[in-house]
Amino acid sequence: MENTVDADATAAQAESSYLAGVLREIFYSPMNLALVSIICFLVYKIIRDRTESIRDVPQAQAEPELPKLRRDFTVKELRHYDGNQPDGRVLVAVNGSVYDVTKGKRFYGPGGPYATFAGRDASRNLATFSVVANENENYDDLSDLGAMEMDTVRDWEMQFKEKYEYVGKLLRNGEQPNTYDNDSDKDDETAADNDKEE
Repeated sequence: MENTVDADATAAQAESSYLAGVLREIFYSPMNLALVSIICFLVYKIIRDRTESIRDVPQAQAEPELPKLRRDFTVKELRHYDGNQPDGRVLVAVNGSVYDVTKGKRFYGPGGPYATFAGRDASRNLATFSVVANENENYDDLSDLGAMEMDTVRDWEMQFKEKYEYVGKLLRNGEQPNTYDNDSDKDDETAADNDKEE
């Protein structure tokens, strides 16, 4: 019985001497003391920033939601929706379909990295990975793009379809706009897809 008590005492003493050795190493070395101080400061900043951001969330004001827009556009009419008008709406056309990207205004709105797409047909830019403004005043049928570039445009169109609100279609020169009901959103989008296939 004494042997087990002695063994427990020896283990406790070895454990405490190990802990004492680690603490001595930390506090008697200026480099280790500096590193521990920096770690403690960073942990404090992380915790403080998280608690402040949680308190600030209810105070953030959301932008007012714009009324739903349902119509077709010519290239010239689309130019007016670049985010610089009073309501700040941003529209982008991709592969003949127009999408309301206002909720992605920090990307497509004035000053955003893709602001050159705002109020324009971005199909050619997306196909060629270019962010240079498309100043073409006419409808671009993309007929000179290769198969891989058209696949890229279709992929981008699918992403826009999933993320943003469909507004209408981009009209070819001389094409008449459709009239939209508020009830037939999906039917209009399907009809626009069928027009592209023809």
